[in-house]
Amino acid sequence: EVQLVESGGGLVQAGGSLRLSCAASGFTFDDYAMGWFRQAPGKEREGVLCISSSDGATTYQDSMKGRFTIYSDNAKNTVYLQMNSLKPEDTAAYYCVAGHGRHCSSSYSYYDYWGQGTQVTVSS
Repeated sequence: EVQLVESGGGLVQAGGSLRLSCAASGFTFDDYAMGWFRQAPGKEREGVLCISSSDGATTYQDSMKGRFTIYSDNAKNTVYLQMNSLKPEDTAAYYCVAGHGRHCSSSYSYYDYWGQGTQVTVSS
């Protein structure tokens, strides 16, 4: 059974930091691109970052460059999203995704598996 289990979300003040974790199981982690999407109430889902064997780390939103970092620990089958200098507009549900292949994509339909999501709320 494939599982993507996110953790690390919560309430933080603007300017603070959070690290989200996604523990993967049930598939060969090294064969998958791993990423994060987010969705705020009333807004469309958007790609955040992705990491893959061919592309390395890819950031999809200019507003996140320099603030958000993705990295993985293949020995633990876990991918992380480090978020610094958080802003109220970063408030959203964050979802871990996994897509079979060596490349990333900003399209959520590319990904095969989704986690249940973890809520991040940034207060002003």
